Amino acid sequence: MTDKNFTPTVAYLGPEASFTHIAATTLFGTVGLSPRPTIPDCIEAVAEGHVAYAIVPLENALEGSVPLTIDYLFHGNELFINAEISTPIEQHIMVNKKQEEFVDEIESVHSHPHALAQCHKYLQYRFRRVPLIQTTSTAAAAKYVSENPDEKIAAIGNRLAAEKYGLHIAEENIHDFHFNHTRFVVLSLRKGMLEIEGHSETPKTTLMVKLPEDDRSGVLHQILSVFAWRRLNMSKIESRPLKTGLGNYFFIIDVLESIDHPMMKGAMEELAALNCTVKSLGSYFTYNEVPSR
Repeated sequence: MTDKNFTPTVAYLGPEASFTHIAATTLFGTVGLSPRPTIPDCIEAVAEGHVAYAIVPLENALEGSVPLTIDYLFHGNELFINAEISTPIEQHIMVNKKQEEFVDEIESVHSHPHALAQCHKYLQYRFRRVPLIQTTSTAAAAKYVSENPDEKIAAIGNRLAAEKYGLHIAEENIHDFHFNHTRFVVLSLRKGMLEIEGHSETPKTTLMVKLPEDDRSGVLHQILSVFAWRRLNMSKIESRPLKTGLGNYFFIIDVLESIDHPMMKGAMEELAALNCTVKSLGSYFTYNEVPSR
């Protein structure tokens, strides 16, 4: 799908040294990257054709799916997943170097909501009565701390952010659980697989399925059977509100097979016969980033 002589432009959740930036550089290198302040800004940048790709977080091993990303993909412009990368997440608490002797006097801790949640036990133990301030990304929090050296504040983020913004890491690896990874997806206006070295052997397909309007009993079981009897392995199924009323949902289903496989084509036909509305986000390969120490 990619031309070796073509340098794509890639929107990512910035600023520099966010976890999304790390994922983006792993797949695309450092040239052509374009930071955006929010997930919707990233998605709209690729939807409007300002960039070739956008890379955004989709799911975290501890905090689950990123609702903002999923809802934009279901309700917004028609975009496709071209690749995903699983990135290890290591959280550290960092302060401005002018404040490194006053960590016990920190008056607020800043970071992305998921990062704050991932360090909940640590924060309850170490900074129980300190306000937690949400930011658009971990890197944005680190940047803010670097720009306000006289404030007794801390950020939670990665080691690259500490290096980029000249911060002191007061304590390392403060996340509550050791295994903490985030799935990032590469979005574009075109169906297709991003093919570079190091991807999984088996492609994955993501479907968004809306149940029939008649709401007959057993329909979800019928949908699962569509994949089960064809021996199509589902790696994920999750519900999200349709935003049309209580009790109305659509389902996100990840299947470990290409959309072009004969069994998948049959599954799509049977879903249509069940009067389901199916939105395919395409098939793509998975990449894994090794932890950097």
